[in-house]
Amino acid sequence: MIFCKSKEHFLAESKGKQYIYIVQASKETTKCKIGKTNDLERRLKEYNNITGKSKENNYSYLFSCEVKNMAHVENSIKETFSNLREEKSKEIYFFNTPLFKHYVEYIKSHKMFVKEIFIKTEEKKQITKIIKKTTPSLEERGISQKDVLQKAQKINNDEFYTRMEDIVKELPLYNKNIWKNKTVFCNCDDAVDDDDRRTSAFSLYFIQNFLELGLKKLICTHYSGPVDLFNQGTKGYIFTKDGYREFKEYPDGYDGSFEHPRSLKILKEETDIVCTNPPFSRAADYWKLTINSGKKFIIISNITNPITPAFIPYFKENKVWAGYNRIDYFLNPKRELVEAAGHWYTNFPIKNRPKYKHLKFVILKDIPEKYKKYDDTRKLVVDNCFIPSDYKKPFAVSARPILNGLLEKGYKIVQDTQYFPYIKGKKCFGRVLVQKIE
Repeated sequence: MIFCKSKEHFLAESKGKQYIYIVQASKETTKCKIGKTNDLERRLKEYNNITGKSKENNYSYLFSCEVKNMAHVENSIKETFSNLREEKSKEIYFFNTPLFKHYVEYIKSHKMFVKEIFIKTEEKKQITKIIKKTTPSLEERGISQKDVLQKAQKINNDEFYTRMEDIVKELPLYNKNIWKNKTVFCNCDDAVDDDDRRTSAFSLYFIQNFLELGLKKLICTHYSGPVDLFNQGTKGYIFTKDGYREFKEYPDGYDGSFEHPRSLKILKEETDIVCTNPPFSRAADYWKLTINSGKKFIIISNITNPITPAFIPYFKENKVWAGYNRIDYFLNPKRELVEAAGHWYTNFPIKNRPKYKHLKFVILKDIPEKYKKYDDTRKLVVDNCFIPSDYKKPFAVSARPILNGLLEKGYKIVQDTQYFPYIKGKKCFGRVLVQKIE
């Protein structure tokens, strides 16, 4: 229970009782002090009167509670969190939001705990509100699936933020055990800052869920490119969260790019899982590097990749497949919604893919005429996710059936190149040729 009392009120009541507290200096946000006292008011004054302390570096309580035996509780804290204490001062502990919650939960669960007196509430942050509306159909928007795919192929603007809601929608769908004791590498301008608004959604997701996922380590890089998406400065850096320790490195000459030798060394020697949103214009290079590394990955890329020449061989050779969800919107540097057709891709197994239901397996003669046609070379072309279950020859499909899991249902891509049907001499939108596996 949190008592809604002012600091002055609880300080006045504190004399003569035993307390455990967590205190922090305003200019030292990466650490805190956990101690005991029988006079909270006096103890806080002592902190703020420390010789040599800057006047701007004021101490304030983050948490305090009454206990039956403060010495006993303090010793328990020292033993339990011994790996989080600074060597030179036994009272100083590493601090971040997850750790603070962990400290408080431990203290409140102690058998000597009596009651909570004060806890600092998180400051309210200004949030740009995005009003959600039901996504209109393509017909309502006056465009076709072909229009969407053509627009996606022309995207050359990499100044996109991935929204947290899209990450939260996708990543929890994977087996939680894939993260246990693993090192995750976010290597495409996944900046980290004390301010969540200046932190990549990927970095923030893994920081906030570090303990729950059972991660061993998180490594994120900031790219010193021409556009500073997160207002982190022009110098590339490497952020590491190793258990409860968090730190940044600024290696000489390091630009934070995914192909920098230092980034490649981390990928090769430390990484278990790569998870990020690489720049769409560099996707071919990024996919080649990541897939050839042999590492597991969950990444975002263009929705047309399954029918794009640079990527078709990866799908054909079963080195990559679609994740669970598509992504229709990103945020630009002004935090405005921008439309860009993306999709999640991975090499983790996808079990019971929900989008299997969109695949329409029927015999050829039952496919409506408007969704099947033969091109000028007599190659069958099917649309709207219809799949001719009794057809044994190669036939052409769009990206959608591949994204919906067709290659997991007994079909294969039969050539590495994109296929362009010509119907009555007119070139149609690119597809891939697939065939039923006998």
